[in-house]
Amino acid sequence: MSGVHVKIDVDAPVDRVWETVMDPSRLKDWVTIHRAVRDVSDKQLHRGSTMDQILHLRGVSFRVHWTLVDVNPPNHAEWEGRGPAHSRARIGYDLSPKGEHGTVFEYTNEFTPPGGRLGIVASRVIVGAASEREARSSLVLLKELVERD
Repeated sequence: MSGVHVKIDVDAPVDRVWETVMDPSRLKDWVTIHRAVRDVSDKQLHRGSTMDQILHLRGVSFRVHWTLVDVNPPNHAEWEGRGPAHSRARIGYDLSPKGEHGTVFEYTNEFTPPGGRLGIVASRVIVGAASEREARSSLVLLKELVERD
């Protein structure tokens, strides 16, 4: 399993950041590797909600089927994803207030590639630091988006 954990301070209230990150139609505005979202099960997301997302990394597009497995608005959400060849991912959003009007947004992504230990080694070589770089870039876009709205 490989993982990424990044965080950013956003000059906007927790509720505004939460509304943005939990709106599947807004993923295109801040997730750098996002290409499309389809089949969102519920307009108001809740535990058990699902969606299919097309992502693009290192020249390859792939589909991930996400299920919202844990949610505590407006502070925590955890998504479990199933991707190609039995790959799995777990994504966490953790939001906490900072000062009177700010938010600390923490993003965690744990990814299990197909192929057991060999797949993990190959994933580190192929993907390298791209996952963390893309996560950081996405959070910068999120910060700019939410602070602008």
